[in-house]
Amino acid sequence: MDTVAVTGGNGELGTALLSALADRGYRTVNLSRGDRRETVADRYLRTDLLDPGEVYGSLARADPDAVAHFGTIPRPDETPGHVTFRSNAQTPYHVLEAAQSLEIETVVLASSLSAMGAGFEDEVRVEYLPVDETHPLTPSNPYGLGKQVAEVVADGFGRREGAPTTVASLRFPLVTTDEELRTVFAEADRSLAGIRDAGFFEKARKTLFAYLHLADAADLAVRALEAEFAGHEVFFGAAEGTTVEAPSAELAELYDAEVRRSFEGYERLIDAGKAEQWLDWSADRSWRE
Repeated sequence: MDTVAVTGGNGELGTALLSALADRGYRTVNLSRGDRRETVADRYLRTDLLDPGEVYGSLARADPDAVAHFGTIPRPDETPGHVTFRSNAQTPYHVLEAAQSLEIETVVLASSLSAMGAGFEDEVRVEYLPVDETHPLTPSNPYGLGKQVAEVVADGFGRREGAPTTVASLRFPLVTTDEELRTVFAEADRSLAGIRDAGFFEKARKTLFAYLHLADAADLAVRALEAEFAGHEVFFGAAEGTTVEAPSAELAELYDAEVRRSFEGYERLIDAGKAEQWLDWSADRSWRE
């Protein structure tokens, strides 16, 4: 792999991925709408990802060995539902279809914890803990539904003959920066009582008290781009611990779920073991540090 195209390289996570790839010596091309907002990529191609012709044309010009598709709407509360769903569900199809036509071997898609029905739902349904990639998907809001559809589309392309041969969907939780780790977590009262008083309890519970530092998220994407498995695979990423100062065994009691193994200390409620085993990845950063 020499050249990687990153859609949505203007965004926070896309820019972090461009930087991580550049640090590893890869040539990068940013495919994004609007004016360029980063200075890392070797080339910038203005691209409407909702237009399949533009996606094909830009990828043909970029001539990458792999594509990381991060160019979707990052949250559902700033756009109408149909716009959010179309971004999350339709653009991955355009990228995968163009990759197949251009014989691009590897595609990585930015999915979300929301694909399982967490985050933006009125209530999160958790059948067992820790949650892993085989947990049932029960989203109902436009954002989560779009992410689930994208994973189903990726499954279909993974069953096809020819390129892309490796497709990964990365389920990210809340992705945070250094500043957010300091101000939102380390300097705040992160006890259960504290987050209840601050009005953050339900949001934290519905996201399984999970988070991931921006650099660890970008590293997960790089590892997926460098992987060589066949077909489509889904991977959870999450920091080692939770977002609160409460034992994970106590947090598990907040869900009507089967607890399949005992929790020690502040252990995460999401099982990221598949990413650790398949991609040789681990999350290095914690707000507790």
